[in-house]
Amino acid sequence: MALIVAGVVVLDCSEPEKLAAFYKEFLDGEETDATANRVEIKGAGGMRMAFRRDVNATPPSWPRPENSLQTHLDFRVEDLDTAERKVVGLGGRPLETKDPGSPYEERGYADPSGHSFTLRLEPDTAPKQG
Repeated sequence: MALIVAGVVVLDCSEPEKLAAFYKEFLDGEETDATANRVEIKGAGGMRMAFRRDVNATPPSWPRPENSLQTHLDFRVEDLDTAERKVVGLGGRPLETKDPGSPYEERGYADPSGHSFTLRLEPDTAPKQG
């Protein structure tokens, strides 16, 4: 039997209910637990996240160096444009970066509380034709 059976990514924020709603909609998930200071969700793909109340939470400033990256989430998506519309429609915002790029097509965003995350295009695994 495994010692660790599940993990949860926990983000500190001033309004956990609002941030949980953002990620619940983004991940097509459901709320699994809520207390006065913490809300937990499970995304349709199985990812578990929780949002803990911290009235003094300060959003990260990434990509600026002061109070920079505190945590970073990557989400693999099938269509970057569709995923971007969903993020922005839910209150997220694109981040401008001067990153030279990577071997993957990706875009950076901030959630409504300022936590940064990346949408990365899911690599095509279909066999080449011809």
